[in-house]
Amino acid sequence: MSPENPKHGVTLTQQENFCFEIQFGTGGPAWLGDESPPLGQDRGPTPAQLLAAAVSNCLADALYFALRKFNPTLEGALKAQGWAEIGRNPAGRLRVLEIRVTLHLPQEGAKYAHLDRILGQFEEFCTVGRSVAQGIPVRMTVVDAAGDVLKVV
Repeated sequence: MSPENPKHGVTLTQQENFCFEIQFGTGGPAWLGDESPPLGQDRGPTPAQLLAAAVSNCLADALYFALRKFNPTLEGALKAQGWAEIGRNPAGRLRVLEIRVTLHLPQEGAKYAHLDRILGQFEEFCTVGRSVAQGIPVRMTVVDAAGDVLKVV
């Protein structure tokens, strides 16, 4: 781990072929990362899935923080779904072309105080999502419990 910022570091140790054990600097449980066949054996999330998870998690954190600021007694669980679209770049190399995230509010939009303000700015506080978006388009949708689309970016 880098002594400058061990909390945000990871260590990967190859287990077999494309399967790596991933240790996080926080000391939590290790994960396995692997590629899909034919390269790997699907023993864990792919690097693209981990990237989509990181962006989705950060956006969900930012939305939750903003919701709690104005709605201290939130009910229900926020849900996030993320996808990494893989395709070929102009040179024919496989790349993550886009990350799509859908955030699902646990209640109908009308139940949240200051929702317009929250939706207008929460993603600006997502460190990972905004950093990744400098190189990969990040598309985001926020949907409430009634299925109403509240925001599309």
